[in-house]
Amino acid sequence: PPPPPPPGVFLGIAERIDLVQALDRRVIQMAVALAAERRRRGAPIRLTVNLSARSLVEATLIEAIERELSSGNCDPSDLVFEITETAAVGNVQHARAFAERLARLGCQLALDDFGAGFGSFYYLKHLPFDYLKIDGEFVKALVDNPVDKLVIEAVVQIARGLGKRTIAEFVEDEETLTILRASGVDLAQGFGIGRPGPAAAMLGLEGPGSLPALTRVA
Repeated sequence: PPPPPPPGVFLGIAERIDLVQALDRRVIQMAVALAAERRRRGAPIRLTVNLSARSLVEATLIEAIERELSSGNCDPSDLVFEITETAAVGNVQHARAFAERLARLGCQLALDDFGAGFGSFYYLKHLPFDYLKIDGEFVKALVDNPVDKLVIEAVVQIARGLGKRTIAEFVEDEETLTILRASGVDLAQGFGIGRPGPAAAMLGLEGPGSLPALTRVA
C-alpha cells in the first residue's frame, strides 16, 4: 500500500473540512495513553503535542485535556503542548488563559517557531511558557550563515534570562548539532536525530534516553 500522506498534506485538508479540532483531541488522547503506558513500564518520556490555531481558540480544548488527564494514569509533567505564534496572534488573552490553566494542570508549554514572525518577542512578555523552539529557518543553513548563529545565540541568552529552555528544530547533521551545542541550545530535534515513526514503536523502547526524536544538546 502507498505510504500515508505527510502532516503537511493531511493537516491542510483537515483544516478545510473542519476536522482539525477532532484530530487534535484524538492526538491528545493518544499522547496521554502513550505517556501513561511508558510510565507504567518504568520508562517515562516527555511527549510534545502540537495544537492547531483553530483548537486553541476553543474554550473546550483545555476541558478535553483535563478530562483525558483525569481519566488516565498520565503524569501531566510528561506532556508539553506546543503552540505557534500564528496560533496565538488571533487572541493573545485567550492563549494566555489557556497557558495558565495548562500550567495549573502540571503540563508544560512550548512556544513553537520562535522568530518566524515580527511579533515573536511580544509573546515572551504575554505568554507563560517553558520552552522556546527556535524556528528552523535559523537552523537549516546554520553551518554557512553567521547571521543565523548570531540570532540563535541571542535567543538562547533571552531564554536563559527568563529561566526557560531552548529547542532547535530542523537539525539535519552533526556539524549543525556541534554549532548549536557551542551556542548553548538545550535540546534539538530533526531528521538528523530521528525520523517520525508509529506510536507503537515508542512502546518497544526501553528507557527514557532511547527516544531519538529529541536530543539533549547542552
